[in-house]
Amino acid sequence: MRKRVMYLAAAAATVYASGALASGYRIPEQSLNSTALSSAYVANAFDADAAYYNPANMSWLPDGTSIEGGITYIHLPAISYSDNRSPALSGESETENFFVPNFYLVSPDISNFRFGLAVVFPAGLAKRWEDPFPKTFAQEFSMTVAEANPTVSYRASDMFSAAVGLRLLYSEATVKSRGMVQAVPAGGLGGGIPPTPEYTYISRDLEGDTFEFGYNLALTVRPTDRLNLAATYRSKVDLDMEGDGTLSASGSSPYGILPAAAYQGSGDVSVPVPAVLALAASYTFDRATVEFEYDRTFWSDYGEIDFKYSRNLYHPVLTAAFDDPVAKNWDDVDAFRLGVTYSWDENLKLMGGFGLDGNPVPDETLSFDLPDSDAWFISCGFRYKMEQLSFGAAYLYARKDDRTVVNSKINGEFTDSASHLLSVSVAYLF
Repeated sequence: MRKRVMYLAAAAATVYASGALASGYRIPEQSLNSTALSSAYVANAFDADAAYYNPANMSWLPDGTSIEGGITYIHLPAISYSDNRSPALSGESETENFFVPNFYLVSPDISNFRFGLAVVFPAGLAKRWEDPFPKTFAQEFSMTVAEANPTVSYRASDMFSAAVGLRLLYSEATVKSRGMVQAVPAGGLGGGIPPTPEYTYISRDLEGDTFEFGYNLALTVRPTDRLNLAATYRSKVDLDMEGDGTLSASGSSPYGILPAAAYQGSGDVSVPVPAVLALAASYTFDRATVEFEYDRTFWSDYGEIDFKYSRNLYHPVLTAAFDDPVAKNWDDVDAFRLGVTYSWDENLKLMGGFGLDGNPVPDETLSFDLPDSDAWFISCGFRYKMEQLSFGAAYLYARKDDRTVVNSKINGEFTDSASHLLSVSVAYLF
């Protein structure tokens, strides 16, 4: 496939998030329950979606085959950028709307073993800018990451269960950018040549995809009927994208010092889906269960992004813009989540959550592909059970902090970054 590979560091995971849901391009909310509880859903994950959130908990699901399917609507409002140098450099991103499906299955108990399958979209990016200055760096940066996650759990006793799984990831990415850049500064060639700066119009249109593997681990300890302690770990997966596309640079003006150049062919780039460690505890008070979850996303694996092509670009502007390695130097990120599940009666469960999430992108490498910042989020939802059938809905609102950045590309403020999620789901126990 064509590879509008990502100059953006953002290729990494699900379909759609533009970093508005969690740090970087990770999307924790992959089910009704996780959306309703702000992803404070590890120790107390006891529905079919435990196959993804904590497969060790599959050991304590009701006997039989549990299945669940749902869809999440994600709305990302426009992000505003106000440049401190000139209003002409300011802009506003396009609004984004996505529908993200999910599916879960857990087998009956077989000699204390349970088998599960989750199909999710755990990370991703989508960001589009049409204003001239932002468009130069990120007219479109989008990435989709789909994951099939088969798992198996073993219950060693009534108090302890462990699980292991295989992560099968498919990802595709698109990168587009186009705009005017300075090719040669005034006097850059010596002797006052050129007398004024030379400019050239550059563009990039790349696409790529890949299929990769990883693993996940989980364990749960239940010291009492009311207390659950859990830990999960998802391995890092490097997405080694391969594809092709087109790069071009016009002849420079006004003096024509640099000739036009173009590249059409193959390319590759690698970006990580980072490892995630989650630690959680839940406790049940009569009808209410409270869960606190801490997770750490190991974004420090993202040191740089380096596009490689089948031949040398042989043009200083194309090389500097699209070929030289780009430093990312992201930081590991901590998130804190609190969720409450309340059993109104034997059929109806009400859920709510709150959380805080950092961001991995340092000021010196932040750009328009992923203008990330720290976030807080709040959520609510319900699940209603009718014999073996259950259904429900959930809503989450996430708000990113405004962020002022000064680096080699940007001197301005990003505002209005937020996201809205609406999840619906249906489950059945055979």
